[in-house]
Amino acid sequence: MIVAIDGPAGSGKGTVTKLIAKRMGLINLDTGATYRCVALETLRRGLTVEDKQKIIDLVDDLDIEFEYENDDIKVFLNGEEVTSEIRNMEVTKIVSQVSSIVPVRLKMVELQRRMAKGKDVIMEGRDIGTYVFPNADVKIYLDANVEERAKRRFKENQEKGIEGSFEEILENIKLRDENDKNKEVGALKVADDAIIVDSSKLTIEEMTNRVEEIIKERK
Repeated sequence: MIVAIDGPAGSGKGTVTKLIAKRMGLINLDTGATYRCVALETLRRGLTVEDKQKIIDLVDDLDIEFEYENDDIKVFLNGEEVTSEIRNMEVTKIVSQVSSIVPVRLKMVELQRRMAKGKDVIMEGRDIGTYVFPNADVKIYLDANVEERAKRRFKENQEKGIEGSFEEILENIKLRDENDKNKEVGALKVADDAIIVDSSKLTIEEMTNRVEEIIKERK
């Protein structure tokens, strides 16, 4: 079974996906983390988003793996754990632009499909239900207004010790929304057969319960 959770940055889909995976015994494949690994390697090599061909080339050098430890996902890039590093502000600023490079996206989608093959998975991202897995068994689009999403991301960063002002995060989310909606491949949009859940006024528990209900109904 494949469950696709799509939505914009800060909509709560990452947190909900983790909780649903634990509750329902599904494997959580964090597709956003795969693109963040590409963005991190881009920075480590001293490249900018203008160095498109070099970014395309470096993807073939990457070995990305997920390990599960006490219900948490550990992300490894070429054998090194980068779970926290891929969430820093520098990576966040360029990840949407990096993932907009069409050959990069095509290569990463193939990786994501291989990772999910033969498993009961839940995946969250921008285009899981529309592009990565258009035949997913369950498609949910989790949304929230931009101010609420910025508040959530700001709180999350504070808890993780990641620096960045609320205003900076709000502006970054607005820019990411615009970029994600206008990507040549895998743009952020609602799948025709997706169920929309507006999480603006919902707690994490309420969001998770609603998503679990939808999955059980579809099963």
